Amino acid sequence: MKIKIFLFFGIILIGCTKPTARRPINPKPSTTIFQKTIEESKQLNKIEEEKIQLLIQKDSTNSYINSNNGFWYKYITKIEEEKPTPKVGDVVTFEYEIRDLNDSIIYSKDDLGVKNYSVDKEDFISGIQKGIKLMKIGETITFVIPFYNAFGVSGDGNKIGINQSLKSTVTLINIKN
Repeated sequence: MKIKIFLFFGIILIGCTKPTARRPINPKPSTTIFQKTIEESKQLNKIEEEKIQLLIQKDSTNSYINSNNGFWYKYITKIEEEKPTPKVGDVVTFEYEIRDLNDSIIYSKDDLGVKNYSVDKEDFISGIQKGIKLMKIGETITFVIPFYNAFGVSGDGNKIGINQSLKSTVTLINIKN
């Protein structure tokens, strides 16, 4: 009987002790991993910027415009008269092709066909989405799009590689409100 009482009080005493905090088994990941990733991204962006600047310098017969949206463009056909440009929700009809920075065709106009696109209501290549809003019906513009405004770090899973900057020549055919 004494043993049972002793065990009973022993269990109560053990159960009444304060819990002690446990240390994590795996420490938090170091911020140096994140800093390294940020530095690598900055370096990659710098390299792409230099490639694009070199392309623009080599094409000295054309005048490129640096957009506020992170891409460059040049007019192939420019409409000087006042005409509307597409707005959010408009459905535009256009044709386009995609080339690499060495001017090799990745997807031709025949491959891609004529596209109908609801401005900013559908997912599409970011640089072209923003660029279309600069265009008037009948204009043709070549956009030079850094990878982060194109298909990014994943590519398109087919012909466009990871972190690949592109050139796309777009002709705006129609705008429907």
